[in-house]
Amino acid sequence: QVQLVESGGGSVQAGGSLRLSCEASGRTFSMYGMGWFRQAPGKDREFVVRISWSVGNIYSTDYADSVKGRFTISRDNAKKTVYLQMNMLKQEDTAVYHCAADPRGGNNYVYWGQGTQVTVSS
Repeated sequence: QVQLVESGGGSVQAGGSLRLSCEASGRTFSMYGMGWFRQAPGKDREFVVRISWSVGNIYSTDYADSVKGRFTISRDNAKKTVYLQMNMLKQEDTAVYHCAADPRGGNNYVYWGQGTQVTVSS
C-alpha cells in the first residue's frame, strides 16, 4: 500500500506561483512512476504532468500542452517527494490537484492522494 499526501495548495493571483509537494510512502519510491492530475468544478479530471521512475537524476517527463513552459515537475527520491512548480498561473489552473503513483514505474496509477486546492484569482 502506498500513501500519498499532497501539500502546498492555496490561493494566488493570476501570474503568481505555487509549489505543490506530494510525499509518498513505500520503500522503492525511485521506481514509482508519478503523475499530477487536476479536477476543476464540473469538469472531468485531466492529466497535468508525469515523471518516470528514476536512476539518480535520470528520468523523463511529459506535460499537458496547457501547462508546458509554466509548470515543472521534479522528484527527490531521498525525500520520497515529487514537486510541481507552477509559474505564471492562470484562472483556468484553478482546480484540486492530485498526485498519483504507479509502483511499477509506468503510467498505470493505482494510488492517489486526496488532493490540494489551487485557486487562481484575477
